[in-house]
Amino acid sequence: MRHDSRIPNGLFYLRHFVSPRERADILAWIQTLHPIWEQRFSTRRPPPEGEAQRWLLRPVYWLGNWQFACLDYYHPPKGTLHRCVRAEPYPPALAGVVQRIETFVRKMYKGRDLPPKWAANTCLINFYGDKIENGKRTDTARVGEHKDFELGPVASLSFGERAFFQFVESKARGTRERVVFEQWLVDSSLQVFGTPRWKDQTFHRVQRVERKQKTHFNIGVPNFETRRINFTFRYVPEEHIVRLKDLPKEKWLDVEAYVRQLADHSPYFEKEITAGTTKQPNRPSG
Repeated sequence: MRHDSRIPNGLFYLRHFVSPRERADILAWIQTLHPIWEQRFSTRRPPPEGEAQRWLLRPVYWLGNWQFACLDYYHPPKGTLHRCVRAEPYPPALAGVVQRIETFVRKMYKGRDLPPKWAANTCLINFYGDKIENGKRTDTARVGEHKDFELGPVASLSFGERAFFQFVESKARGTRERVVFEQWLVDSSLQVFGTPRWKDQTFHRVQRVERKQKTHFNIGVPNFETRRINFTFRYVPEEHIVRLKDLPKEKWLDVEAYVRQLADHSPYFEKEITAGTTKQPNRPSG
């Protein structure tokens, strides 16, 4: 397992980070999950001016804390309150891999590039593939340019078909965007990026996911066929993560349908709903 020295400073790529045994255990555990579809904005309140309500392109699952899209994700320094809801901890199948990621990141990043308490304590699992509606197949295996605003480095673990990943600089009006680095992310590989260059000064995106290996993961989501699974590990300070019961009423109502859907298959979320229930119907205690 050797870092590709052709990668620019601040980026790391390890092609065979996950062993075959670890891969088998992780993918077996994945089949116990029930990912959900989320809408970008609250269904109770109108979207921001100039925006339209829309479904996310893919089913998702979060570990550590759940950043519901309708709560507008985590965006410090101002967007920290009630953005991250405590979620299930990492399963045994992931524990060793997460520990190795943390050790690697702490070795490779120092000073201002690594927050003092940095840990891979939040994980977004994205499922890339085809959405199937009325017999029509639509390829949704992509992510537009964006930034991850969590503090410190970001680690990305890939399974399945390889993905074409790019870092781009924002385009000035009337000009084309500039791709500053691009690479393929393959099965069982780890990509890590940090420093202001890759976190603040550039956007990143997944342009496409191949089909050459004919990979198909059974994730139990109706009308969706998954060919790539990606784990993105990030850091959120513990003081910014809240229990479900501590959400104010309006935030709880925004996420209630999602949480109840999760609770149908997740003992953790079932207990969280029970812990927050009071005489006031359909609201956790505050």
